[in-house]
Amino acid sequence: MAKKITDKVTWVGKIDWELVYFHGHELSTYKGSSYNSYLVQDQKTALIDTCWKPYDEEYVNHLKETIDLQKIDYVIMNHNEIDHSGALPALMKEIPNVPIYCTKKGEGIIRGHYHQDWNFVNVKTGDTLDLGDSKLVFIEAPMLHWPDTMFTYMTGENILFSNDGFGQHFASEEMFNDKVDLHEVYSEAMKYYVNILNPYSPMVTRKIKEILAMNVPVDMICPSHGIIWRDNPMQIVETYQKWANNYQENQITLIYDTMWESTRRMAECIAEGIRQADPDVVIKLMNAAKEDKSDITTEVFKSKAILVGSPTINYGYAYSIGGIMELIRGLKFKNKKAAAFGSYGWSGEAVKQITELLQGAGFAVVNDGIRCQWVPDTAHMEECRRFGREFVEGLK
Repeated sequence: MAKKITDKVTWVGKIDWELVYFHGHELSTYKGSSYNSYLVQDQKTALIDTCWKPYDEEYVNHLKETIDLQKIDYVIMNHNEIDHSGALPALMKEIPNVPIYCTKKGEGIIRGHYHQDWNFVNVKTGDTLDLGDSKLVFIEAPMLHWPDTMFTYMTGENILFSNDGFGQHFASEEMFNDKVDLHEVYSEAMKYYVNILNPYSPMVTRKIKEILAMNVPVDMICPSHGIIWRDNPMQIVETYQKWANNYQENQITLIYDTMWESTRRMAECIAEGIRQADPDVVIKLMNAAKEDKSDITTEVFKSKAILVGSPTINYGYAYSIGGIMELIRGLKFKNKKAAAFGSYGWSGEAVKQITELLQGAGFAVVNDGIRCQWVPDTAHMEECRRFGREFVEGLK
């Protein structure tokens, strides 16, 4: 159902209550999501973004209930990943000659996805589209988070249509940030930032500086997923500035897998030692084989340091540790320290291998790690506590 945002702007997207995974199974979305599309009606009419392919016919039919499609003068595609452009083929069957405004790389992606020769108009930063009383101003934002991405600013209404920037996977009938639980929203916004945008944090910082330098009023930020920021909308921009600046809290996260509970016991004893050395630090223990992987990466983002543990299995580490370490490597965390630990029976290579993975992922490794053969006894457990205390000292 369409929802009025202002006199000139109507939300015409889709709320997806059932979505539990995004990007295949890379990102969990247990709060659902939305695919936000916006209809701007002035003297001329522009449609900004569409929705995900599974809902294409539903999307077009609902759009017809809001407007005669022949009255749409322009389609604006801020970013052309399938969750935003998936309904384009169904829409363009109805209005095949309407121009599609996008970046040059955006045109390439649309052609690559749908193999159609639509009426493309390439735009770059500073280009404008006159709708009558208001104008759309285009702002290229490459790698936030694809090469084609751009933002669109609407004068008069002072709205920034930010696509994947400042969004979150969060389904709600209450469309605005002043109508929902902000703690939940910020939790999902952080998870979204970590797993979608963190690798491009330097670009985030530069783009925010560029937008602020435009010195234009922003009364509303309308992203492509989740709620719309209308109550102090710049709060999410300020939060992004913090997140993009090598963010960390006073937290240490221990990530491990375990076969016969020996590595788990090591993790618990190391955590006890950390607590003895720093009673104020937040400690998280996460089993990589059981915990949601995008929740783990979010906790890594919050942490000033991590410890990663695995038993030695077939002369290497557990595959769950290999998987989470590959995710962590790809997210390009900065300014964080780390160490490895693990139990073994006869060969014991895992700790050294995990240390190398941590170094390859950009972590400053504090020490050579700690190993325990077979099941830790009282002496081994005290050694792990001492290791935890010394790890804290190594962070200073």
